[in-house]
Amino acid sequence: MKIAFVGKGGSGKTTLSSLFIRHLAADRLPVMAVDADINQHLGAALGLDEVETAALPAMGARLPLIKEYLRGSNPRITSAETMIKTTPPGEGSRLLRVREDNPVYEACARTVPLDDDASVQLMVTGPFTDADLGVACYHSKVGAVELCLNHLVDGPGEYVVVDMTAGSDSFASGMFTRFDMTFLIAEPTRKGVSVYRQYKEYARDFGVCLRVVGNKVQGQDDLDFLRDEVGDDLLTTVGHSDWVRAMEKGRPPRFELLEEVNRQALRTLRAAADDTYERRDWRRYTRQMVHFHLKNAESWGNERTGADLAAQVDPAFVLDEQLIASPQPA
Repeated sequence: MKIAFVGKGGSGKTTLSSLFIRHLAADRLPVMAVDADINQHLGAALGLDEVETAALPAMGARLPLIKEYLRGSNPRITSAETMIKTTPPGEGSRLLRVREDNPVYEACARTVPLDDDASVQLMVTGPFTDADLGVACYHSKVGAVELCLNHLVDGPGEYVVVDMTAGSDSFASGMFTRFDMTFLIAEPTRKGVSVYRQYKEYARDFGVCLRVVGNKVQGQDDLDFLRDEVGDDLLTTVGHSDWVRAMEKGRPPRFELLEEVNRQALRTLRAAADDTYERRDWRRYTRQMVHFHLKNAESWGNERTGADLAAQVDPAFVLDEQLIASPQPA
């Protein structure tokens, strides 16, 4: 499952995504966690200290390596320099699996230990550098994540959890269509549900599976407000947590001590995500990938690369789970 956590800044999406990641890891499930937020806090939420967080390799800084590996022997892609964030795979491309060793994970992923010898793999886009300030858009960073998701084949019982950038900025690329489930974290306030309305409207024509998780819910009035505002899209709610307070101070208790009501909320999230598995449509997934690639090619990609990027599309190629067992190109 590919799962996104979205919401306005301060809604608690990083906290809840980290709790969900811990919940999956506690069951010894394979989890790839990705921090694609401009504010890089997922590592700290998973228990890394400041030194460890600062040492995480930035995916954006390793984009040439990522492109060269994924290009493989695809004859439609003449060079890594002509690949952009939306470039789709085709015959000869190298694909990523959740459980494997490859140069991309070696360069970009790091193991984060959790309780009882559980662990997750973590990749981060990386923060702005001094060279970026005033001249770069953050979407140039998350492009590495989108490219990897375009080339990722995940199977049953495997999870990729992405902490997305705040607000509706996710719609500046096609990455919002790369997920089986999108959890939108909303506080019981007018501002809290405004991002939900934007997301609902933008995602309407793309078959995005969107469920709302109410956060910081303190009573029946908060619950009623969210139900009135988001209706049946409200999946579950999370209230005050002493465990989370301790975690935010850098002193997380053992995860098994998380309050039962909040553990039940995490079980609800997992059940909802797992239920979408049977509705996977790899052909639609591939069509959407191509759709956004052609839009980006026409808008800016052809001019920037000096190539006709529409020619990178392999019309006979469909990304699906049958490719998991296929041998990778040399």
